[in-house]
Amino acid sequence: MHLFIVGGEAMEAELRAKFGVGHTYDFCDAAAPDLLTRLGAADIGFDLREWPELHYEQPRQPLFYGTHTKSLAQLFHKEIPPFGAVFGFCALPTMLNREQLEVSLFRTEDAAHLAQVCSALGTSYCLVPDRVGLLSPRLACVFLNEAFHLLQTSVASAADIELTMKLRFYAEEGPFAWANRIGLGLLYQTLEALYQDTHEDRYKPSPLLKELFLRGKSFVVPMDEA
Repeated sequence: MHLFIVGGEAMEAELRAKFGVGHTYDFCDAAAPDLLTRLGAADIGFDLREWPELHYEQPRQPLFYGTHTKSLAQLFHKEIPPFGAVFGFCALPTMLNREQLEVSLFRTEDAAHLAQVCSALGTSYCLVPDRVGLLSPRLACVFLNEAFHLLQTSVASAADIELTMKLRFYAEEGPFAWANRIGLGLLYQTLEALYQDTHEDRYKPSPLLKELFLRGKSFVVPMDEA
């Protein structure tokens, strides 16, 4: 299979690791002048841009869209329905290369098509509701956001939070190191989208996380726990 990925440069290593060497890959910059020509050569498309727009192009390959900040229903609200099958998937860094691909449907009748596509990609998958953030990002973002809240309210030091949460949840790394790998900008934007979608306080971004995002900074993980 020839996989065409738009705006996914930061996810290249993880996408290759997830789907393996049995496929060919074309990572395309969002501003590439030959984007549509390269799409025409693909078997499957992945569009990781904030405002994807490949669903009205020919040929009608199945298309996957990252839906951590908007659902497929939001994407196509007041739009012409997509010409072909479209799927939402978890495209946050660190959350893609897992045993099962987390996927949502825009149309229930595309379920059989999804099974065929995932079989061709060589991955098992799980269906989740078409909501902002799918499932894994919702759980992970609440966990990471809580770490920033704990630090800001001086409940514990950054080193203690990093180590305690790492050991308590049997994680390979603590929440601040994990947040950096996802990217504080993506983490903040996902939480903000979840909060706007649900108005639940657990998704409201911590002021500390918001400040780091606005200043374009990463969190400085304590050296003894980095």
